[in-house]
Amino acid sequence: MSTISIENLRYTWPGSDLPALDIAGFRIDQAETVFLRGASGSGKSTLLGLLAGTLTAQSGSLQILGTELASLSPRKRDRFRADHIGIVFQQFNLIPFLTVAGNLRLAARFSGKGRRYIGDQSAHLLESLNLDPALLQRRADRLSVGQQQRVAIARALINEPELLLADEPTSALDADARDAFMSLLMSIRNISNCTMIFASHDRSLAKYFDTEVELATLNAAQAREPDLV
Repeated sequence: MSTISIENLRYTWPGSDLPALDIAGFRIDQAETVFLRGASGSGKSTLLGLLAGTLTAQSGSLQILGTELASLSPRKRDRFRADHIGIVFQQFNLIPFLTVAGNLRLAARFSGKGRRYIGDQSAHLLESLNLDPALLQRRADRLSVGQQQRVAIARALINEPELLLADEPTSALDADARDAFMSLLMSIRNISNCTMIFASHDRSLAKYFDTEVELATLNAAQAREPDLV
């Protein structure tokens, strides 16, 4: 069974006459790591939103782990996301006034797996990310940028998801910080062995992944857009 299976998927933003995404077919195998490349505005974040179930396509099929996301109610999609999908955001999106432990506990709370991960699991994740477990009691807004990055990875992995989505998390980093972040992310991904999709415009990152996919080759909607002058 593939982790992701897409057929004839079309998504149009409200108020627009043209689809943002029109994908005839796309499959990703279990444990595969995929670099999804595209320019700003090409639809990378839209596709990740559909994969995460925060957006719903107007037509077509999108299955994650054999489950058709459009067939789930909003509440069941939220639960499915919490149980099976981890997300690393561009701006990390940590709750600033919560401690590190509080941020991890909140992520675990939405999952049926949650009670198993409070405590020892949080400390273990921080250690695997080269963070002192003592940081569990520090507020998120008192962490360095590098520490916030690692906590964001820990939060995405706290429920042991089968699918990890990353949306341009290195876009604001210099080259050294970017490479350190990627090495760490791929190292812990290899331990969890989850399927991973990493969206970015930075082609130099493709070397870290099993497969590179250019969104423009998938998205028939882009071919129909008029030339800009």
